[in-house]
Amino acid sequence: MELCLSTVRRGQPSVRVESDLAGPHPWAVLTNDAAPGTPRLAFCCHVDTVPTGPLQSWSYAPFGAEIHDGRLVGRGATDMKAGLVAALAAVGHAVDTGVPVALILTSDEEVGSLGAQGAGHAAAAADLGAVIVPEATANRVNLGHRGALWLRVATAGVAAHGSTPHLGRNAILALTDVIQRARAELPQATHTHLGSSTWNLGTVTGGSAPNIVAADASCVVDHRTVRNGPELLQWWTSQPEVASVDALIDLPALWTSADHPWVAGLPVAPAADPVSYFTDGAVLGTVLPDVPVVIWGPGDPATMHAADEAVSLSDIDTAVEYYRSVVTRWGDDQTR
Repeated sequence: MELCLSTVRRGQPSVRVESDLAGPHPWAVLTNDAAPGTPRLAFCCHVDTVPTGPLQSWSYAPFGAEIHDGRLVGRGATDMKAGLVAALAAVGHAVDTGVPVALILTSDEEVGSLGAQGAGHAAAAADLGAVIVPEATANRVNLGHRGALWLRVATAGVAAHGSTPHLGRNAILALTDVIQRARAELPQATHTHLGSSTWNLGTVTGGSAPNIVAADASCVVDHRTVRNGPELLQWWTSQPEVASVDALIDLPALWTSADHPWVAGLPVAPAADPVSYFTDGAVLGTVLPDVPVVIWGPGDPATMHAADEAVSLSDIDTAVEYYRSVVTRWGDDQTR
C-alpha cells in the first residue's frame, strides 16, 4: 500500500491520504483536490492474495513476478495486481490532469472484505460518483455479483465410550441429519440478473477419537446469496439439532443497472451476467447505495487462485487504455 501511495503522490503534494496502515486490516483512501460537491471517480483495489498452495504445482517461483511469453506469472498476478497496476496508471493520469479521483486500497478482501469495511466511512465521505473494481474480468464490464454468507454450523452431543453409544448422543450424526435435510429444504432463491443462490458444504469437523461418542461437530457452509441471506440464516438456526450458527462472512449481493448513464457511456458494453466471485464492491454498494459500481479489469478469471496464475501484459495495456479514457471523459463531464 505504501508503494502504491508513494507512486501516485510523487510530485503531487496536494494529494491527501486517509488510512489505517498499522491496523489489523489495513486500508487507505487517496483523493486529490476537487471543488466542493464535485463527484470523484474511484478505483477500489485489494492488495492481498490467497496462499500459493503446494509449491510443487508451480512451474515458476510464485512470488518471482517473472515474465514468460508476454505473460506475468505469480500469485496475485491476476487477482489482482494487474488491475491494481492499471488503476494506478489511471489515478496518476487523473491527478496529473486535475480530474477528481479516488484510490481505495484494501486488505483481507479474500477473507470477507475486511479492509473495505474499515475504509467504508472514508469512502462514504469522499464524494464518490462512480466506482470501478478492477478485478479480473478479461476486460469485460460486469455489473455485480451474488452475496456471500459463510456459516459455521455446530451441533452438540454427549460423550460416551464407543462401545456403549446408547449412553451418549453423537453430535456428528446430528450434524449429518441437518446437512441431509438442507439438501432438500434450504430456502434458495433466484434473481433476474444475479441468477440462483447456491450453497456448498466446505468443511466438516467433529469428534476426538474413534472410540468416543462425538460430543461436538461443526461444518462451514458457503452460501452465494441473491438477497436471501436472512432466510438462509433463519433456516439453519431453526433446526432442532443445531447448537449455534456463526456468520464468518456476510456480504450482500451487488448489482448496478445497465441503464445508469455512466455505465451506458463506458467504452465497453456491460455483460448481462454477473461475476461468480464476491468483491469489495459489496461493501461499497452498501455504504454508497446510489453510486454505480462495476467490476472491470484485466486478466482471465479462470487463472485466479490457480497454480501458475498469470496475466498477459497486453491485457494490462488494454485496461490502462480503457481506464484513461474513462478518466478523461469523467473530467470532461465535470467541466461542462
